[in-house]
Amino acid sequence: MKSRFEIREDDLSGDAIVSLLSDHLDNMHSISPPGSVHALGVDRLREPDVTFWSAWQGNELLGCAALKELDAEHGEVKSMRTVEAHRGKGVAFALLEHLTEIGRQRAYKRLSLETGSTHAFEAARSLYARYGFTSCGPFADYTEDPHSAFMRMDL
Repeated sequence: MKSRFEIREDDLSGDAIVSLLSDHLDNMHSISPPGSVHALGVDRLREPDVTFWSAWQGNELLGCAALKELDAEHGEVKSMRTVEAHRGKGVAFALLEHLTEIGRQRAYKRLSLETGSTHAFEAARSLYARYGFTSCGPFADYTEDPHSAFMRMDL
């Protein structure tokens, strides 16, 4: 399905995206204990193992997402964020479709993600479950954490 949003690879140099990511990190630190925040900062998102995309409608930033390569068969969804004014409009779903297509192009066998387990993350967990992600245990370098929910989707 063709998205009504433009999703483009982003070098994280624009003020709008840097501001959105700063707000994202601030929000994660306000609703999760310090050791349970796994969101990546801009510098880490620029590393070679991460590809970052932003969603736009004209000149308006709608949201963002990243895909971190864990190994040749496994990618991790990172930095999913929708601008508050555009939540509930399909931005995150379109970004997940994009990440899934990229994962298939890269021949990944699965995508995984970590999100919060508290009420504040209920909408995110619901979105991921509707998209086809299922609960799983920790993956990569994660460990059990009562504040984390781990999910995966086989491709």
